[in-house]
Amino acid sequence: MPDSEEGAPEPGHRASGQPAAGTRPLTLKTAQPGGLGPARSVSLDDAPLRRKARPLPTEPGTTSEYSGPPAAPQTGVPLTPLTGTRRVGGPRPTGWHSNPSRSGAQFTTEPPPAAPPRQYSRPIIVGLSILVILMLTGATIGGFKLVNSYGVERPLSQPSVKKSQAPLPVPPNPTVTVTATTVPDMVRLQKNELYKVGKVPVVNCKEPAIKLTNQAAVLRFYQAMLPCLNKAWGPLVKKAGYPFRSPKVTLVAGNVSSCIGNTTDSHYCGADETISMQWQDDFKTYKTNPSWARLLMMNTFAHEYGHHVQWLTNILISSDSREGWTNSKGAKLEWSRRLELQASCFGAAFLGANKQSLEIRGKKLDYYNYMAKHIGDENDPKSPPDHGSRASYWYWAGTAFKSGNPGSCNTYSAPSAKVS
Repeated sequence: MPDSEEGAPEPGHRASGQPAAGTRPLTLKTAQPGGLGPARSVSLDDAPLRRKARPLPTEPGTTSEYSGPPAAPQTGVPLTPLTGTRRVGGPRPTGWHSNPSRSGAQFTTEPPPAAPPRQYSRPIIVGLSILVILMLTGATIGGFKLVNSYGVERPLSQPSVKKSQAPLPVPPNPTVTVTATTVPDMVRLQKNELYKVGKVPVVNCKEPAIKLTNQAAVLRFYQAMLPCLNKAWGPLVKKAGYPFRSPKVTLVAGNVSSCIGNTTDSHYCGADETISMQWQDDFKTYKTNPSWARLLMMNTFAHEYGHHVQWLTNILISSDSREGWTNSKGAKLEWSRRLELQASCFGAAFLGANKQSLEIRGKKLDYYNYMAKHIGDENDPKSPPDHGSRASYWYWAGTAFKSGNPGSCNTYSAPSAKVS
């Protein structure tokens, strides 16, 4: 057993309290509380947590808005006696877990007494009960109405269709059969509604003031006349129950026509609804007598436009049909004369209705009458009599010029002598 250091107490003996020779006496900074064991010096300033953590509210020299246990007493500070006791204050065990010096427990285990229930008067209770019953009744009725409006067996966002009902079959698209009433050719020709529409309206068109110095000028002359005839005949064709369309206007190119083959004459083609005007003779006549040339041009153009009116009202197609059904050459020529004399009559009705704005008066009126009396198949004995004699032309054109009414042009109801 090694030798013990000098001054150390031997086993079983208490230390005398005197320091050994050559040693520094040990002094305690604070009094040792009973039962806590030997004290250990800890510097709070050097602790890492001291530099980072917030000071506790119970440490000396600190304040906080939070409540907490009372601060530990300073070492060596005399304790004051507790109130209401004879016990003298002195050193006693302290610590965070020691029992508080109170006469009773700090907290109670009994819950706080419940507040008494609020009392309502009898009328208020009755009124609230009635209000609740009314609200429930209204909500129930509204719910039934909503369910009935949408159906019960499907969600409310879908229309009501019961599953027990088979879906209705989709009917096929009905086939409508329209039986068109066939109008006989002679009814169209003799009883056409165009004869009942009244006079040709006055459209106040003037003769185009265009000098006919070349082919392009001749075409512009006819193109300037076209809107006047459209404005006059359009309402009448519609009133008769037929759709109206404006014809196209062109000049005869060479001797070829898309409608009637080789020709140098002015003509109308129903296949493309085009009026083709011969221009060489107009150009030659204009050089010698401009007024006479313009009157001839207006008359010829009004005649060809009359064929367009016949086409729109189905007169032309019915007339060609009757001509095609006959095997007699004489009968074919008569059908042709009835068609051509009616077109001249329609043209004369337009000119007569608008004679004031077209200035067909005085010397020009004399020109017109002379012209209407001298146009006929007699002027070309080598051609077949397919347009009508001078007497027939004057009969139909002279009458329509005075009346201005297409009802004066029913050549298909006239006897053969009037369409010779």
